[in-house]
Amino acid sequence: MAEVASVCVFLGSSTGSNPANAEATVALAEELAARDLTVVYGGGAVGLMGLLADTVLAAGGRVLGIIPTNLFSREVAHTGLTQLIETNGMHERKALMAEHSDAFIALPGGLGTLEELAEVATWRQIGIHDKPLGLVDVAGYYSGLLTWMDRVVDDGLLSTQNRGMVHADADPIRVLDMVMADDQSAAPKWDG
Repeated sequence: MAEVASVCVFLGSSTGSNPANAEATVALAEELAARDLTVVYGGGAVGLMGLLADTVLAAGGRVLGIIPTNLFSREVAHTGLTQLIETNGMHERKALMAEHSDAFIALPGGLGTLEELAEVATWRQIGIHDKPLGLVDVAGYYSGLLTWMDRVVDDGLLSTQNRGMVHADADPIRVLDMVMADDQSAAPKWDG
C-alpha cells in the first residue's frame, strides 16, 4: 500500500447554516496537522475552505491551495498558505489537486464539492488512480447520496466492490482512519 502523505479535502466555499459542518472541518483539520499530512484544497480564504486552511496552519501544518485565476482575482484566494498555485481554469485545478494528493476526503459542500468527489471516484473506478476516498457524513449530510449509491448497486449499475471504494462515517477522524487504511492494491475495477 502506498504511503499517504497528502490529503485533498473537498468542502464548501460557504460556511452554511449548520455549525456541525464547521466543527467537523476543524476536527479534521487539526487531525491532519497532528498526523503531519499536507492538506491540498481549492485555495479559498472563505467559508469552510478558509476555516480548514486557517485551522491547519494554526496547528503548524502545511496547506497547498490550488485556485483558478478567475477566482483568485475576485480576492477569495488564501494568500497565507504554505503554497498557492494559480491555474488557468477548473480542469487544470482539479488535475493538479489530484496529482498532488494521495487521498481524498469530502466534507459538506455544494455542487462543486459533489462534482469533485464524483470525478475522483470515477477516476478510481476506471483505473486512472488508486487513491482512497472518503465522505464525512456530518449529521446525515450525505445520507441521500449514500442511499443512492446503494440503489445503483441494487440496480446492477455499480459493483459492490466499486461501491466500497467510498468510505463514509459521521466522524471525520474515523473517515481519515478508513482512508489511511484503504488497501489500494485491491482497487475496484471498471464495471463496464
